[in-house]
Amino acid sequence: MFTDETLSSVGVESLWRKSQQLAQESRSCQTRTLHSTDAEVQTVSTATSGTQTEPQDHITEEQLQLRLNQDPEPPGLKDFLRRVEDTVITELVKNAKSHAFDGFQVNWEEPSLLVSCLHGLQHPGAQENGLHVSSVSWSCTGSVIACAYGRIDDGDWSTERSYVCTWNLDRRGLNPKQPDLVLDVPTTVTALSFHPVRPSLIAGGLYSGEVVVWDTSRTQDPVMAQTGLSADSHREPVYQVDWVPLQKRGELGVLSASSGGRVLLWTLDPDQGGLVLSAGYALVHQQVPHSSSAHVKVRGSSKVGITSLALSPWDSDTFLVGSEGGLLLKCSFSSQTPAAVPPEGQSVTLRAPAVFCFKPRGSPVHSVHCSPFHRNLFLSVGTDGLAHLHSLLQPNPLLSLRVSDSYVFEVRWSPTRPLVFAAATGQGVVQIFDLGRRSHRPAATIDQGSAEQAATCLAFNSRNPHLLAVGNTDGTVNIWHLSADLTEQRPRETVQLEQIANEVAE
Repeated sequence: MFTDETLSSVGVESLWRKSQQLAQESRSCQTRTLHSTDAEVQTVSTATSGTQTEPQDHITEEQLQLRLNQDPEPPGLKDFLRRVEDTVITELVKNAKSHAFDGFQVNWEEPSLLVSCLHGLQHPGAQENGLHVSSVSWSCTGSVIACAYGRIDDGDWSTERSYVCTWNLDRRGLNPKQPDLVLDVPTTVTALSFHPVRPSLIAGGLYSGEVVVWDTSRTQDPVMAQTGLSADSHREPVYQVDWVPLQKRGELGVLSASSGGRVLLWTLDPDQGGLVLSAGYALVHQQVPHSSSAHVKVRGSSKVGITSLALSPWDSDTFLVGSEGGLLLKCSFSSQTPAAVPPEGQSVTLRAPAVFCFKPRGSPVHSVHCSPFHRNLFLSVGTDGLAHLHSLLQPNPLLSLRVSDSYVFEVRWSPTRPLVFAAATGQGVVQIFDLGRRSHRPAATIDQGSAEQAATCLAFNSRNPHLLAVGNTDGTVNIWHLSADLTEQRPRETVQLEQIANEVAE
């Protein structure tokens, strides 16, 4: 029978693993010791150079005289020089003391055009309705130009719709016929002014007497504040709006002037969406101070119809007013004299601001502007075609310049040249004058191509003084580039302006 049997185990050694172990070897190698050495070397540079002129022959005095005798001087030259010597020396001394050529700089470059047109901006809708450009204003950044549309001739101003348009001249792909922003306004816009610090705010005056502040950053409802029609608001067209500092530091209010003789100061109330009247002034003929040279005959209404206003950049209490009757008045914000007008339910007491009357022009004053370089000088223009240079210290003008045979609608001092100003005329040209010239003729004339279209308004760009915006009755705004001759201040220019200011008017 079969039985179980346990046998011893049998092991078979792996020859493959043993062969792999035998194949592995460890070896090492060592190179010889490497030796390194740092060494420096410095060269000495020497150079020797020399030059030798050709030897000069020694010339004796006799030889020199002999050469002079061989080449005699022209006959009569010595006598002529002796004869004119005293006269020439006298004239040279005069030239050394003369200031005739002070400030003259030689220009060796090719003469360039004084002005050139960069853009002709227009809004097709305004042109189709025959609207005129009534006001232009640059933003505080100097890149955006805003224009208001209205009318300067007869027409139904009260019901005709209008526009405020803006163009950013720094934007790529600028389309002159397509404004970047168009604000629809229910009535004619008569005045416009950008905020001096916030580039999105624009203040406007309307023919209806309202004052509006637009915020161009608000796409849905750009009207930030407005006066509405109340007892405090104007009842006649607003011809001037400006931003003025308020008593609270850092805040600005809107100053508006109308043909009804009122100057009103408004503060912004963004929460209520309105403008709140904080101060008011009324001009009436009975309270206008008259000097011996400023005799005025009062006809019709006692109100002084304001057509222009200018703020003094030197004195925050002073402003100037021009009227449709030719009056030119210096006024004070701090006046406490009550105005001689019947109460009409205003929330503030109206005061009489006039403190001095200049010699009347005898025709409407369209524009007044104070010099940014002298505290006492200002310009005024009107329908007589003259530009008058005034001093705040004298009733009569210091100088009168013939600008045009037609109306002059606006005048502005250059922001960089103390002696230069520009005037927009009813003949469609812009005249630029330089008071530093001996001749009183324009230093440059901008002919806009059509004598039938008047130039109604203009504005220098304070950030980019080479740019001048001009609005016209054909609905276009031309942007002109001014050369360095018209924008760069010259030596002694402020001295010359001071001399003009010190002159006594005839």
